[in-house]
Amino acid sequence: MKYSGVGGQAVLEGIMMRNGDKYAVAVRKPDKEIDVQVFDYKGPFKSEKVKNIPIVRGVFNFVDSLYLGMTSLLHSASFAEDEEEIDLEKEKQMMGGVVVLSVLLAIGIFFVLPYLISLFFQSFIHSHFVITLLEGLVRICIFMAYVGLITFMPDIRRTYMYHGAEHKCINCIEHGLELNVENVRNSSKQHKRCGTSFLFLVVLISIVFFMFISVESGVLKLVIRLLLIPVIAGVSYEVIRFAGRYDNWFVNIISAPGLLMQKITTLEPDDDMIEVGIASVEAVFDWKTWQKENL
Repeated sequence: MKYSGVGGQAVLEGIMMRNGDKYAVAVRKPDKEIDVQVFDYKGPFKSEKVKNIPIVRGVFNFVDSLYLGMTSLLHSASFAEDEEEIDLEKEKQMMGGVVVLSVLLAIGIFFVLPYLISLFFQSFIHSHFVITLLEGLVRICIFMAYVGLITFMPDIRRTYMYHGAEHKCINCIEHGLELNVENVRNSSKQHKRCGTSFLFLVVLISIVFFMFISVESGVLKLVIRLLLIPVIAGVSYEVIRFAGRYDNWFVNIISAPGLLMQKITTLEPDDDMIEVGIASVEAVFDWKTWQKENL
């Protein structure tokens, strides 16, 4: 397998694929036609020097991914408006508020809540190591429960199917196969550079970081945890970046937990979804030339 540099995400009834400074959003419209539009990517951060600093670039990449992901979601949602006119500027502002609220809720649910639950154990467990480990286990359980429960929502299930199609398309070209429905269908729906793996790594790596926070004040301990979140995200990005470029026993070990989580967040797509994924890839990536030059 060879790293292609192509990445993407599932959107509403479609798939976004990004390659360098361009990204394409392919959406299966209500009339069953596939709409494909290519955009130049103009993210919120311009400095290439800063974006290339290890760990720091992980924080920028995470924010970039949120920005691009919500923009793509907004675009895909426009096809479900039943020909109603929408105010794009207003929708973007609303989407920005949703992103901020989502991040705050995620911090509250996956970081603050596990810490508060761990305070209960401190009344009869006095080992900082054990308490931090228990807090980490609570965080993992909450994360897994959340990911598993939303799978029962029909719209989320379809998004997970498109997520599977996205991975299958990338795996297909990175394994040197012709990008067609049959080859994509037979490719793996799991990929080491997945956002699910990134988030699960954040949860795991946070346990290691929090082991070193040994202060008496509970408030100060919580504040330090929150301040460390960008650092943890940056380190997690470096691990994912490394895993996406190499294939050996060590990479397979560190990738295993995230790949297991992807068994939940990726589902087998139907052929219509695979066609959407192929259309999205081909709009921004000359996979035939890339395979000739790299494989």
